[in-house]
Amino acid sequence: MINPETRDEAAVTRRNIFTLAWPIVLANAAIPLLGLVDTAVIGNTGTVEDLGGIALGALLFSFVYWSFGFLRMGTTGFVAQASGAGDHAEARATSVRALLLAAAIGVALVILQRPISWASLALLDGTGEVEALTRAYFDVRIWGAPAALGTFVVLGTFVGLGRTRYLLATQVLLNGLNIALDLIFAGVLGWGVEGIALGTAIAEWSTFGFALLLLYRVLRASHSDEEPFVPWKRLLDRSRALATLNANADIMIRTLFLLMGFSWFTNQGARFGDEVLAANHILLQLVAMSAYLLDGYAHATEIVVGRAVGSGSVTIFDRAVRAATELAGITAVVLSGAALFLGPRVITGLTNLDPVRDTAIAYLPYTAVYIAVSFAAFQLDGIFIGATATRDMRNASILSFTTFLLTSLLMVPVAANVGLWLAFIVYILTRAVALAVHYSAVRARSM
Repeated sequence: MINPETRDEAAVTRRNIFTLAWPIVLANAAIPLLGLVDTAVIGNTGTVEDLGGIALGALLFSFVYWSFGFLRMGTTGFVAQASGAGDHAEARATSVRALLLAAAIGVALVILQRPISWASLALLDGTGEVEALTRAYFDVRIWGAPAALGTFVVLGTFVGLGRTRYLLATQVLLNGLNIALDLIFAGVLGWGVEGIALGTAIAEWSTFGFALLLLYRVLRASHSDEEPFVPWKRLLDRSRALATLNANADIMIRTLFLLMGFSWFTNQGARFGDEVLAANHILLQLVAMSAYLLDGYAHATEIVVGRAVGSGSVTIFDRAVRAATELAGITAVVLSGAALFLGPRVITGLTNLDPVRDTAIAYLPYTAVYIAVSFAAFQLDGIFIGATATRDMRNASILSFTTFLLTSLLMVPVAANVGLWLAFIVYILTRAVALAVHYSAVRARSM
């Protein structure tokens, strides 16, 4: 663990970055594992329409939850910087402020569930039966929204404080309980997509209670300052609140454009029929697994970069970026090779529907290329989050989505789903380049 007060630059090594990253890597691995289990349960007990319903249902909640990903990312950056400066009261204020915001948003989502469901399905191109199954999934799972958003805040605080093993414990509980309930409700009791949704909602509330207790213990243990445990003056300070809201707005816009990219990919795939929709969904599970694993290094970068900014050490900043990026690049190459050579076996295990399986295997090489080049964008995200350079992240996301949209419109009519995958690869590369051009400026103004 890096001590920001002594600015022990020599401590920023690949080994120490890995020590921070491995609990996050394991925790993140559990997230797409849930999607794989959901897909496997429905893929082996249901129909192509059921699998399509899960695909579109997962996409809707990607919109709903990822739209508010700032609750995790914004919290991490500000908490890490407060930790680097030794300001524990500000770390507590940041966490409580974000929890209150998460509660308000979660309640609003439950109240507005009908118009959200209607508007989301209106934008998608699934068949009538698939959309009906998607709506049934959404109507059950939405009740877990307040708990899921609150957990985002807690996880963001754990990352910002470098308590990555607590993050692992929370994520393992969430996904372990979720998987168990999904297998019981959908696999054993045969409740289908509604069983999958119910299992997820129950797991979200159970995990939030556990995570909140852990957070209280962590913050109470570090309460050595003279301010109240909940520092109300800081919590309600206008300048701090505005800085938080501005950063969160930038991250929300950034995330919305990322989600628009993934939704555009899914929606374009749906135009080629339910088999291609289901096949692309399975391949996106492999992409998600790789992304969550690579995000472990990005999260570790957020921690150390945030602390470097808080302590004003450019040396720590540079060492952290270099060490984490080297590890992420090596891991991306390994994951790409694993997807290419082990992917057919994974796909075969996920579904016994031959047309879906054959289609997914045919497009597997494009998935491997996407995984290999994706780490650069993830690492730059980690750097910019730690430095709270949110405006640059927002602008890069808008540019990359626009490029993806135009590229796919040109390539899909010519090469169908192959063109869609090639445009998807261009998309992730554009994200990386758009962030990289601002790296030097972010580094300079963060110190």
